[in-house]
Amino acid sequence: MQVYNTLTRRKEPLAPLEPGKIGMYVCGMTVYDYCHLGHARVMVAFDLISRYLRARGFDVTYVRNITDIDDKILQRAADNGERIEALTERMIAAMHEDEARLGVLPPDAEPRATGHVDEIIAMIETLIEKGYAYPAANGDVYYRVRRFAEYGRLNNRNLDDMRAGARVDVDDSKEDPLDFVLWKAAKPGEAHWPSPWGKGRPGWHIECSAMSTCSLGNTFDIHGGGPDLTFPHHENEIAQSEAATGQTYVNTWMHAGAVRVDQEKMSKSLGNFFTIRDVLTEHDPEVVRYLLVASHYRSAINYSVDSLTEARKSLTRLYTALDSIEPAPFNDSLIEPQSAYARRFIQAMDDDFNTPEALAVLFELTRDLNRARAEGDASAPRLAGELRALGGVLGLLSQPPGAFLHGGDAGVDAAHIESQIARRAEAKAAKNFALADAIRDELAGEGVILKDSREGTRWVIQSADG
Repeated sequence: MQVYNTLTRRKEPLAPLEPGKIGMYVCGMTVYDYCHLGHARVMVAFDLISRYLRARGFDVTYVRNITDIDDKILQRAADNGERIEALTERMIAAMHEDEARLGVLPPDAEPRATGHVDEIIAMIETLIEKGYAYPAANGDVYYRVRRFAEYGRLNNRNLDDMRAGARVDVDDSKEDPLDFVLWKAAKPGEAHWPSPWGKGRPGWHIECSAMSTCSLGNTFDIHGGGPDLTFPHHENEIAQSEAATGQTYVNTWMHAGAVRVDQEKMSKSLGNFFTIRDVLTEHDPEVVRYLLVASHYRSAINYSVDSLTEARKSLTRLYTALDSIEPAPFNDSLIEPQSAYARRFIQAMDDDFNTPEALAVLFELTRDLNRARAEGDASAPRLAGELRALGGVLGLLSQPPGAFLHGGDAGVDAAHIESQIARRAEAKAAKNFALADAIRDELAGEGVILKDSREGTRWVIQSADG
């Protein structure tokens, strides 16, 4: 299996520290607001990766943290007039709801920053003892960036270039403008914890160094996150962790692609910023997941009405092939597959989780399933079982086909539709083709599309997103 490593800028064989086991840490959400589409991209990308690794036989420990103390959290709680804990618990519950609707499985561990303050303080103390950090006169503790010789390697940045481009900091407490905060002195009225340097709270970067190493050890296999985290967050994590432990922090760095909206960067200032729950009020969650899965996890995704329309059409093709057929149990394995479809699926996914190629295999399988159905071939149930199983590895095709194709319970009058289909069948039997066509057109006007085959007439809902 080949995986692209952001650190080395090339694909490399996946070589777990312990054969058969994978430790994976992904930077999670700062829970001061509802999750947005960029968060959905990261959630789904690493859910897909963990699902596939498990399907390939790896024992995966997937850790995704929660940042539940931060400047933005403090400000939002103050703006809302609510306790910090009330805000973060509310946002965490909403995040879990959004994940479940997108078919994202819970991580194996979900550590919170506030639950690891002791470990964070211990790591900062180690950095001070080793000369990598220093308490400042203002009560903060800073990391000495120039003390870490390999700083900048993740992002291929030169320290002198970063120093030249650094914004001049009015705070004279730092020894160097490039130094970053590990511990923040508490302002009056702020949430705080006791420490050797006075009351305060952790800086953002040190949180992940402490939580990841506490969960997975000083060195682990995969660290992931969004595209905006490579600098400074992940660069700082490397510097802190390796300085504190003296060991390699992470073997493989993985980063998901960005989300663009109508080919523009998603931004509140541009008015094109969407929360996950905003999107899911308008569109089927599985259509949104398909859109996120259909592009390679490292590539940018364009979110638009047209892209959602194409996603729905693609899912409709898959579900239509499964409709009105009982899939046979799929007993093949992605560890030692016997099926040609499964082998090609694995070949695609083993190449840095190439989901576009994996989906191409599913559509080949769909074509052959449709042919087998049309010809009355006994292989159809087996092909249907394989299609559902391989789709399930991607977190797709988990609904009953009728629920997806017929719009679920979203105000669809199935009895009326079936009655009209029966009237149309009677009209065709009586050779009253004008009436049959009129009934089809009437249903089409209601958003109901009829699909005729040798097995009879099926129907699907033409939704607002296509």
